[in-house]
Amino acid sequence: MPLHFNARIIDEFRTTAGRLGGPFEGWVLLLLTTTGARSGAPHTTPLGFVPDGERILVVGSAGGSDRHPDWYRNILVNPTVTVETGTDTWQATAVAATGAERDELFAKVVADAPGYADYQRATDRILPVVALHRIPEDTYTPPDRLDALADELVKIHDWLRAELVSLREGIGARTATGAPDLTVELRRHCLTFCSAMAVHHGGEDAGLFPYLAREFPEKAGTFERLHAEHGTVARILDELTGLLARLDEIAPEQVRAEFDRLHTELVEHFAYEEEQVVPLLRTLAT
Repeated sequence: MPLHFNARIIDEFRTTAGRLGGPFEGWVLLLLTTTGARSGAPHTTPLGFVPDGERILVVGSAGGSDRHPDWYRNILVNPTVTVETGTDTWQATAVAATGAERDELFAKVVADAPGYADYQRATDRILPVVALHRIPEDTYTPPDRLDALADELVKIHDWLRAELVSLREGIGARTATGAPDLTVELRRHCLTFCSAMAVHHGGEDAGLFPYLAREFPEKAGTFERLHAEHGTVARILDELTGLLARLDEIAPEQVRAEFDRLHTELVEHFAYEEEQVVPLLRTLAT
């Protein structure tokens, strides 16, 4: 939706405690406020949602666009969000579902709101499903707390590690069966993973790393190395995307070898970053 259109919905939502009129009369929406992956500024987006027990499910449909919505890229870097539902405002942790869980949750969303199936058919991009887990008020840690940021950094890495495992399993299944539908799924999955990596590294390079480098000038070499590794990872991801685009033309062992190289470098990169960055964030927090 255009920004000015969103702004009108947000104003009406907050004025009427979530009861919208006009073309949205009868719709039940929420407002999701995320922290910009690059800017660090708050961004509020009206979204449809589906309740799922104690959590809420939202979908990064972007109207069936081939590009992930900004709010989704934001939560990959900063998973602590603010949710407004009528008169209730609360903090939540946003967790993007992966693999079989994503498919199961998407089916649940479509059963409640069939229009999301139309959005999925309109794009080769896998529409992400994100679960919003409410944070009890007595345990909520403000997102500007650096120790909370350290925890979130590890969470993001764990999610990316899980995505790597899922990609590796998909490549193995495609190699074993040669099924063309697995080729399409792999390309979609790779697009989601590569986009998440680009956003995560972009946020670090633009905000977190320069800030820490100013606070710890003796660690300048560490951040130079991390920045260089980000460049290497970006190049490998581009190569992997190119390989998957030609999956039917090249030898399976070439794909496996390239992916194994990517997997090794990423796992080492995550471990080094956590070893170096997390203690610095903990130190500043205290």
